[in-house]
Amino acid sequence: MTSRFARGPLPALPRKRGRAGRGIAAFILVILGLAVAVPVLNLALPAESPFHVPTYLVSLWGKYACYALLALSIDLIWGYCGILSLGHGAFFALGGYAMGMYLMRQIGTRGVYANPVLPDFMVFLNWDQLPFYWWGFNSFAYAAVMVLLVPGLLAFVFGWFAFRSRVTGVYLSIITQALTFALMLGFFRNNFGFGGNNGLTDFKDVLGFNVQAAGTRGALFGITCVVLAASLAMCRAIVTSKFGKVLVAIRDAESRTRFLGYRVEAYKLLVFTLSACMAGLAGALYVLQVGIINPSEFAPANSIEEVIWVAVGGRGTLTGAILGAVVVNYGKTYFTSGVLAPYWLFVLGGLFVGVTLLLPRGVVGTIQHFWASRRKPETPDPDPQPVGAPAPAE
Repeated sequence: MTSRFARGPLPALPRKRGRAGRGIAAFILVILGLAVAVPVLNLALPAESPFHVPTYLVSLWGKYACYALLALSIDLIWGYCGILSLGHGAFFALGGYAMGMYLMRQIGTRGVYANPVLPDFMVFLNWDQLPFYWWGFNSFAYAAVMVLLVPGLLAFVFGWFAFRSRVTGVYLSIITQALTFALMLGFFRNNFGFGGNNGLTDFKDVLGFNVQAAGTRGALFGITCVVLAASLAMCRAIVTSKFGKVLVAIRDAESRTRFLGYRVEAYKLLVFTLSACMAGLAGALYVLQVGIINPSEFAPANSIEEVIWVAVGGRGTLTGAILGAVVVNYGKTYFTSGVLAPYWLFVLGGLFVGVTLLLPRGVVGTIQHFWASRRKPETPDPDPQPVGAPAPAE
């Protein structure tokens, strides 16, 4: 008997693949359109215009775009490779801290203590010199490299030991959650050199532009949308390539894929590291628009919530992860204001349970499956096998 993986990629009809490609392209165009339209509606129209977008909404939607990028990074490893990470918030926070360190170095003498080198919290704690790991963060280029390098290096080292030891399934999920919890405890300490409980805040400017100015916020929103669109295009190219087909094979039958001669650990390590770099980039863009980063971003509950975004939208769909992040966070913004605030966690838990029981493919995955079931294939599959939702992580 010949394995279906040995004969090439998983069966997919050319028309379906074309429709999916056109759908992704249309989605990318919508994101790019928002990157232009929102800043224009904010800056070019007067406040009394019904089409004017307030500055606070620009920052809020920019935060949603950062969360969407984070969800996309999780979907890449969970939806297509079966790696359920409950610690991706750590990579997100590390990227945010790397950008926050650059922004702190830009404050200079404008801080409360007017120290040209040391951030205010170091002066308050009687530090007499800048720690070596803060060197170089006065340069934006260096900080940009660290935004990708620090999360990527941590993911590479962690993945090297975990995947070589063949740690999978719930055990891997628990270890990733332990990793982010350990980092949270470390960053809470004042002697760690990252601001302790208060974190990093009171940022003034980036590349010479005031971070509080409406024009800067509009530009940051546009940049975030462009990065999100580029990341979606990159992920689409990855999952439709031969590399992506191997990832799906690992997700659905890891032992069989290893038996066929593929170096499963190398594929997992590469995609896990790439996903961590995407999460770090999302964290850096988040800090630029929110204006603060503190150890609470490492909280394990955050990482669990991020997985819920992907599950609600539909894992293994890319666009579903983005929509899930936006919709759930919009709901969080709505339910955590006013009298509904105490009930948000119940709403989130109920949403996750409801989607798990009623829509196991997620919202977008269910729509795609329903649409595909209504379409008659042009050519019969020579080796028909049921193609359903992605197999659960082992």
